[in-house]
Amino acid sequence: MTTASPVLAHTSGSRRTSHTSHTPARGWRPLLMLPAGISLLAGLDAALLLLQLPAPFTTARLPLVHGMLLVLGFVGTLIALERAVALGTRWALAAPLLLGAGSLLLLSPAPITVGRGLMLGGTVALVAVYVPLWRRQADEAVLVQALGAVLAVGAAALWLGGVEIAVLLPWLVGFVVLTIAGERLELARLAMGPSAGAVLVLLAIALGGATVGSLLVPGPGSVALGIVLAALIGWLATHDVARRTVRAPGLPRYMAACMLAGYAWALVAAATWLTTGAVHDGTRYDTVVHAIFLGFTLSMVMAHAPVIVPVVLGRTLAFHPALYVPVALLHGSLVVRLWLGDALEVPHAWQIGAVLNIVAVLGFVAIAAWRVAAGSRR
Repeated sequence: MTTASPVLAHTSGSRRTSHTSHTPARGWRPLLMLPAGISLLAGLDAALLLLQLPAPFTTARLPLVHGMLLVLGFVGTLIALERAVALGTRWALAAPLLLGAGSLLLLSPAPITVGRGLMLGGTVALVAVYVPLWRRQADEAVLVQALGAVLAVGAAALWLGGVEIAVLLPWLVGFVVLTIAGERLELARLAMGPSAGAVLVLLAIALGGATVGSLLVPGPGSVALGIVLAALIGWLATHDVARRTVRAPGLPRYMAACMLAGYAWALVAAATWLTTGAVHDGTRYDTVVHAIFLGFTLSMVMAHAPVIVPVVLGRTLAFHPALYVPVALLHGSLVVRLWLGDALEVPHAWQIGAVLNIVAVLGFVAIAAWRVAAGSRR
């Protein structure tokens, strides 16, 4: 193992009990991850189409499903697979299977409603997975993540009902933010003490209420969402152990740098909602979407990959300083895209930043695959 072992030992309590006789065989897990990988690549292809640039594949449907492919198809499938492994029962695989199958059907000529329906089923199955996890360990971290999954159900149901993705955006944001917040709670307790769980649960409930409010009364509801999101992210950033481990060498510093940068981008999205209210199109919408799903979510994926890969695939992701390259490119390109392009309206900066976003993501996938191949079984 790496020098990060003291940090990795404090990940979610439910994950520590994942090795049971019913745990899905590791040999099948790469196949279960395949739809997530396809969703990622398809989502990046759709991004090129939305930028009006040449793309490997061109279909009329791809730009319409771009957001759901990346959030529920990619991130959602990975989260569901990790939770299924944590639970250690075969029925829990229904969540990643349904989400992955729904993503693949969104890319097929099948009616789009079929893919939407399977995605709804996958999110419902994910909520069901949290029930035995809660019974196993009645922990606030599990409760916060379960609330995030409930928001994912809301997003999928609204989409199946014909609501535009721009309108249901807060539900997707709540899903990823609360899932990641729950994962960070265990480490937050090291710095905060026993009251950390109760505080985060209250913030999570407030975020869920503001999410519903943003749908019913978009203007004031979105402002409230910005306030609560800023409070939640500020609480996490202030008390996260990453503020200490960023001074450590090797993998702990890498993970901490990714997480702290992700918190900063989430605050950018919160400030946008707080100052402008509902955003359904234009540069402010672009800012919220990509500050959360690239700046925050992808940065957290990059940070936690060395933890999640051994759990899901049974192989270590050996740390190497080269992992900093796509991280630096991701955040630098977001500055170009959101500040120079969206805020200052510098010509072509938005497109240049967006293309570099794609290069950063692909670069991370390539380097991570290289380090997994160089890693050992565990």
